Amino acid sequence: MLTFFSGFGLGTMLTPVFILFFPPEFAVAATAIVHFLNNVFKLFLVGKHAVKSVILRFGIPAIVGAYFGALALGKLAVSDTTLHIGPIDTNLLNVVMGILIFGFSMMELLPRLKNLEINKKYLIPGGAVSGFFGGLSGHQGALRSAFLVKLGLSKSQYVASGVVIACLVDTIRISTYAVSFDFGVLEGSADLIGLATLSAFGGALIGKKLLEKITISFIQNLVGILMIVISILLFLGLI
Repeated sequence: MLTFFSGFGLGTMLTPVFILFFPPEFAVAATAIVHFLNNVFKLFLVGKHAVKSVILRFGIPAIVGAYFGALALGKLAVSDTTLHIGPIDTNLLNVVMGILIFGFSMMELLPRLKNLEINKKYLIPGGAVSGFFGGLSGHQGALRSAFLVKLGLSKSQYVASGVVIACLVDTIRISTYAVSFDFGVLEGSADLIGLATLSAFGGALIGKKLLEKITISFIQNLVGILMIVISILLFLGLI
């Protein structure tokens, strides 16, 4: 529910929260399930406004990128590379995820990065890059927005096209995770994932009525700081 008031995307915010409960790769997978179900729900609310040309030019490359990003996450999850940071031992996956959570949190906090706009001529490679990070860590919304915002879409078209693209990315990455990971690890956490999904539905319903988020600076800064703290602890292997 905080995503509605903080300005942070669901994937950006929920992944570090789930990392407190699951190993990083399963936190990404659990977030992907919630993210997918929430976007399917949003499809029924706004999907009719999606622009086909945007979905084809950005969404198809995003699917390809998501597949390779999800494969990369699988490789990192089984890597036995140990990294020594001073007196602390950590692993490659923790370091990569810590850096990504930190980086994408800063993208949402710093106005210069949050308002980033990229020329539409880079739409196809932009889709691939956005999809790759979506598959690797679930962070796809910030980059997708940087590309789609330059297309001159109406608010409804912008939201709907983003939802369809997110559904495509989530479908391919969840399918790839299912092959790479044992989802049995998540079976005992159906209540946690279900609660997060219902809360996301609530945010989507409010968003449908107002069509844009309400960003409260104090909440945004507090949530951002907490996410950065989690990213640093993860980087150091302390969680």
